[in-house]
Amino acid sequence: MADYSREFLVAKHGDYDDSLKNWNFHYRSFVGGDDFSNGYFLNRYILEGDDEYIKRVDFTPLDNHCRNVVQIYSSFLFRVPPTRDYGSMSGDPQLESFLKDADLDGRSFHNVIKDMQLHASVYGSCWAIIDKPATVAKTRAEELQQDIRPYISIYTPENVTNWEYQRLPNGRYFLTSLTIVEDINEDRAIIKVWTPEDITTYRVNQYMKDYSTSKPVKIDEQPNAIGEIPAVILYNQKSQRRAIGISDLSDVAELQQSIYNDYSEIEQLIRLSNHPSLVKTPNVEASAGAGSIIEMPEDMDANLKPYIIQPSSQSLDSIMKVVNMKVNAIDRITHMGSVRGTEKTVNSGIALQTEFQLLNARLSEKADLLENAEETIWSLFAKWQNKAFDGEIDYPDTFDLRDYAADLQFLQIAKASGVKSETFIKEIDKQIARAVVDDDEAINSINNEIDSSTTAIGQFSTTLPTDDNGEEDG
Repeated sequence: MADYSREFLVAKHGDYDDSLKNWNFHYRSFVGGDDFSNGYFLNRYILEGDDEYIKRVDFTPLDNHCRNVVQIYSSFLFRVPPTRDYGSMSGDPQLESFLKDADLDGRSFHNVIKDMQLHASVYGSCWAIIDKPATVAKTRAEELQQDIRPYISIYTPENVTNWEYQRLPNGRYFLTSLTIVEDINEDRAIIKVWTPEDITTYRVNQYMKDYSTSKPVKIDEQPNAIGEIPAVILYNQKSQRRAIGISDLSDVAELQQSIYNDYSEIEQLIRLSNHPSLVKTPNVEASAGAGSIIEMPEDMDANLKPYIIQPSSQSLDSIMKVVNMKVNAIDRITHMGSVRGTEKTVNSGIALQTEFQLLNARLSEKADLLENAEETIWSLFAKWQNKAFDGEIDYPDTFDLRDYAADLQFLQIAKASGVKSETFIKEIDKQIARAVVDDDEAINSINNEIDSSTTAIGQFSTTLPTDDNGEEDG
């Protein structure tokens, strides 16, 4: 069993330090919230006072393009669930338990994979560790009785501080060391080191202090029962650096910050135009605002009379044009101009088809990476169970890029068409729910509610109208 020094435990991979700033920027841009409301991303004017700057921060809205892009990608990727063939593992009694609660925290396997993809989209990559709790169970039957089985832990790149690969004779890369910071609380860190031989956990005090001499405390040590580090990297897009991916927000985040500052200029112009500055001498009583009356002596020097400074609003149109150019640039970068509905120009049929092809190609690349990562996860799951995975995971190669707003309108028209079928109406209700809700568990709940209802919500009366003679019309 290995003992690690403080120097080893706090060391960072060279690519970690190079990427950390971008990871933070992309995550903050995706989340929005406090980093924007407290002015972190708002450029300050030269000689701008604190009060005026605080006002600008309060009045500047955020149009979160980063979150919108990531969620749209995710929506398309998982709108049609992948086909999962578990092979000989289909009869594993713990498979169903794992599918329902993959992280031992109540999240289904499908939702864990969706979370991984979302993090990869933001950071460029996302790590998963497939571990199995230590147990005193002596037999497989005892493990089954206690539901001791593998589970998934997700780590964003900030938590994975160091790694080392070795190239095998067959050309493949083999992960030989992995350092994960699992928890930081009041400058105390819990650090886990994985190797093919063992799994060691340390508590490191004063973790953030570079020159601390505090010695790490080993709090757990276990042999690695499967002889390899059960780590999986889901890439969003692969880069030239191993374990480092390319974020969907690499260019979008900077444009979003620029648009955010443009919005501040717009709000400032509107505020100053609607509330102009009054210039007056100290001995003249006057105020500015709607309904204000200024009385002055008739013999007052004209040069001393109060006057209004009101900025021209002509520059407002120029700023708005720049904002629209930046929004359109985001749509071009992400190939989402038609999907997001932000571009005001009318694209030709050929341009639209090209855009859809480019978007489909990006989604297809993401799906291939998801497919590879998931098959590796299942291989590690099987290995922990002393089995081999012989199944197959298949994500879609093409994606339906229809206008879902138009689809929703069509479904609403179909529902109001008067078709005398309860089954028809219920199926329409399910499709409407699928078009507006992007959570599989919620969809299943909604579908069950629709199926169990004697009448669909908003359904027509099942009783046909009658004529004056009491007979049913046609």
